[in-house]
Amino acid sequence: MRIWCLGLNHRTAPVELRERLSYSPLALRAVLTRFGDGQTSRPNGITEFVLLSTCNRLELYAVAQAEPFSALAQLVSGTTDVSRAEFGPHLYQHIQADAVTHLCRVAAGLDSMILGEPQILGQVSDAYHLALEHGAAGPVLSALFRAATHTGKRARAETGISRNPATISSVAVKMAENVVGDLAARQVLIVGAGEMAELAVEALRARGAGQITVINRTHARAENLAHRWGARALTFERLGEALAEADIVITSTDAPHFVITADLARAALAPRPQRPLVFIDIAVPRDVDPDVRRLPNVHDHDIDDLEAHLNGALAERQEEIPRVEAIVAEETQAFLKWLHNLDIVPLIADLRAKADAIRRAEVEKTLRRLPHLGEAERQRIETMTEALVNKLLHDPTLRLKAEASNGRATEYAAVIRHLFALNE
Repeated sequence: MRIWCLGLNHRTAPVELRERLSYSPLALRAVLTRFGDGQTSRPNGITEFVLLSTCNRLELYAVAQAEPFSALAQLVSGTTDVSRAEFGPHLYQHIQADAVTHLCRVAAGLDSMILGEPQILGQVSDAYHLALEHGAAGPVLSALFRAATHTGKRARAETGISRNPATISSVAVKMAENVVGDLAARQVLIVGAGEMAELAVEALRARGAGQITVINRTHARAENLAHRWGARALTFERLGEALAEADIVITSTDAPHFVITADLARAALAPRPQRPLVFIDIAVPRDVDPDVRRLPNVHDHDIDDLEAHLNGALAERQEEIPRVEAIVAEETQAFLKWLHNLDIVPLIADLRAKADAIRRAEVEKTLRRLPHLGEAERQRIETMTEALVNKLLHDPTLRLKAEASNGRATEYAAVIRHLFALNE
């Protein structure tokens, strides 16, 4: 049994590819449901499976004996209509200890576009619980994702990795402020009413924005967000009107297509040709058509553009990296010890059980030949033979446990089971 990870992220793949490989909640459930239906629905040899899909990463975790990367890549290709030839060069692979370390680093915020961003911890937890709900995650990946979640919580509680908020939304607001100046007198339009939108509104308020409008396809959600933050809510039909009024537009919907086209933006700019309009598109797939940035007096930034503006906000967080890496290493070793013991503990139990069965059989045979012995003598023979077995197995038991910690548990377990015929 081995743990395998196949993935790509913001460091290895451009946003144009990541948005095509982004799973909607419905698509994600469909993949997990098919896997959880049984062995005939699973890629060959894979016994457990978790799919982590976020704006900036797609990662597949699997438990299998044989290398499953080809099967996992085929699963992605078959469920996204993106050919393996397109995404293959952008993939990375991790096996066993490397896979464990990688997921723990992800949960701790060390592998995020914005160092220490808090959303990824919840996304890791959600991915696990969704896989568990659909029967895709088993005991090994359950333990792994719980360990990763614990790692992320420790990192946030014991270090300053998440200090001085520097989320995608806060960086986006800072970028907009650099163009239009003081936010107090500017009109801000938020398109979308999910978690990212709420974080954007929070960041805007913190920087003094006073005139905020929220638009969402579900008007009730827009009203709910607007009510909590003292903003104005509009229906989606008034998007063109709101664009014409706005100085800053922050988009974060989960729409599978462009919400703001070049024609829509051009119409909004017509009555105010000299007034700049800033688009901050933090959605994947993107909400703003890339052609919009060709329009005069428009500043359009997508999620990949944000990375270059992070250094200042992340200076203090960078200092916390060694402390977080230490937590990751500690939790990784604890998990690997548990994982290796999955092979060693049953092996030791089986070895001792067989040795004791042989001991008891030989003692009974001997005692039948010595019927004159009293109960005290019989007990002495039992005690002596038990001590012999314990002494003979003491050193092998200690060394097997040591080999488990060294990562050679599976190899040693197979040899011992063969030599002592423990599978027969």
